Amino acid sequence: MALLNPDLASALPSVLPPALPPIPVTVVTGFLGAGKTTLLRGLVQRRQSRRLALLINEFGEVAIDGELLRAEGDAQGQVQIQDFAHGLIAYGDDEHFVPAMLALAARRAQIDHVLIETSGLALPSAVMEVLQSPELAPHFVLDATLAVVDTPLLLEDAFASGNAAADATAQLFRQQLECADVVVLNKIDGMEEAPLLQAEHTVRALAPNVRFLELAYDARLDIRLALGLRLHQAGATVHHHYTPVAMPGERATVAADQWRFNGHAHSGLGAHSHGLSTHKHFHEQDPGWQSFTLRSEQRQDGDTLRRAVAAAALDQPILRTKGFIVTGSERAQLLQAVRARVVVAEAQAGKFGTQCSELVFIGYHPSRARVVQLLSALTATEWK
Repeated sequence: MALLNPDLASALPSVLPPALPPIPVTVVTGFLGAGKTTLLRGLVQRRQSRRLALLINEFGEVAIDGELLRAEGDAQGQVQIQDFAHGLIAYGDDEHFVPAMLALAARRAQIDHVLIETSGLALPSAVMEVLQSPELAPHFVLDATLAVVDTPLLLEDAFASGNAAADATAQLFRQQLECADVVVLNKIDGMEEAPLLQAEHTVRALAPNVRFLELAYDARLDIRLALGLRLHQAGATVHHHYTPVAMPGERATVAADQWRFNGHAHSGLGAHSHGLSTHKHFHEQDPGWQSFTLRSEQRQDGDTLRRAVAAAALDQPILRTKGFIVTGSERAQLLQAVRARVVVAEAQAGKFGTQCSELVFIGYHPSRARVVQLLSALTATEWK
């Protein structure tokens, strides 16, 4: 596990400030490529006066998502971003998550809310358990856990069991849903009523105890659904001023264990238990999930590389690819892929001065040598 900004943890004072209300924490989970970072970027843009701390965990050795969030800019200094790369925070022998959180606690007066984006290969219960540890419990309170879903992939049965890679994917996806308070159906622009209802049915079949199911058109979620829910505070009686987006159709009813938010009634939501005791206290990473980074110092053609990455995903069990590429353009290009769906677009101005193309691949027992061979052959450039 590499902590890309160790200054945060090293700045931890020996004595924490006097007792203040615990900092609320929202955990954002979701499988690889679900759109977690894009959703967070929208929340950051609409934060209003909230002072946020974002902890971004990436399985690969290169932190891409943190750079994307930094590209939004923060002239007022209201957003602090911390990267954790090359591993899963709060798992196994991770030694960085608790010190980083304690460093945030030491600056309690400067932070209104913490958002933690877990790796797409992580169970949020790992973070949730550590938040309840003696070190962190006095300083933080879990506000809610959001699970972001790639709805088109869900409808394609991409999370169904099958071979070893499919079984590992299905198990992890289901467990992420089971840990969530709110499931967010993402990538739904242009969808008709029938597939949305089918997606809702599938989610509720996999995780019947999910409390709310929301729609994110254009990858945007009302900030009042992500911050300030207080779903895990015992005896909480909270005013909410937002009604969740209803699922279309006559079947769009609120489940028996749910309440709609409204501006005139108490939510009545008390403490919510996810049954964390059913998970291993010592979270262990499935060694089948592997990541590697490939680089090329030669200029790339965006369309050619896009086809090459898609071909590699069809040839190998690669579920996620992301990174920056150097083309003839003055700015670096951002490549994002979920399985064989690949998109290349211009990166934010002035943020990525990379001199070489760099792509992170994540999959279940993928062959690095085979991907190197495919990319080099199909782009007529050297990748290594």
